[in-house]
Amino acid sequence: MSATATRAAAAATRATATRAGTAATTAVLATLALAAGAWVLAIHQMNEMSMGGMTGLGSLAFFVGLWTAMMAAMMLPGVAPAVWNQAQAGRRLTATPLFLASYLALWTLVGIAIYPLYRPHEYVVAGAVVMAAGIYELTPIKQRCRRRCRDTVRSGFEFGIYCVGSTIGLMLMLVALGVMSVAWMAVVAVLVLGQKLVPPRALIDVPVALAVVGLGILMVAAPASVPGLMPTM
Repeated sequence: MSATATRAAAAATRATATRAGTAATTAVLATLALAAGAWVLAIHQMNEMSMGGMTGLGSLAFFVGLWTAMMAAMMLPGVAPAVWNQAQAGRRLTATPLFLASYLALWTLVGIAIYPLYRPHEYVVAGAVVMAAGIYELTPIKQRCRRRCRDTVRSGFEFGIYCVGSTIGLMLMLVALGVMSVAWMAVVAVLVLGQKLVPPRALIDVPVALAVVGLGILMVAAPASVPGLMPTM
């Protein structure tokens, strides 16, 4: 190959890499913008509706709409690395929207499953659920799903399956504490984002799991000391 041809090939490779990088950056920024918009929508819908474990869910349509907004707000920041990888792979323009839509569709199905099972509950039930969530954090299935939730996968639906397996305990913790609580939603969102961005490490994961179990014990022993757990009179 001549020097001119070599330079042309190198230039074409650089141009392709630049386009892929631009597409990936745009996709990630769009994902984060969608998450920010979902936060605004969720906070607006949840305004002054939290009554701790005694919170009602409203109609199915209202709850599913709110739940989907909550999942977009909480989960999409952690999905950004997967979106970057999808865009860098040079797939068609519709790949990222389809990836995100199928990912959120799975979380919507989770909300639909929760709705008929949910009942307003006392602090003892809430504490038991939170303790179970903390124990789940240490199980092999949680660890396996968490690792797979950080991998490159073929579709948003597949990615969502592993992310549901990884974070379902934390989601149930949120439902137990107060599904309409913006404060607890923010706490759980930080935990979810940290677990998506930081590789599993026992030095971090075990204390977090024990802290969740400890929170559940505190909810049973001294419910008034847990912010937002008891409805304000």
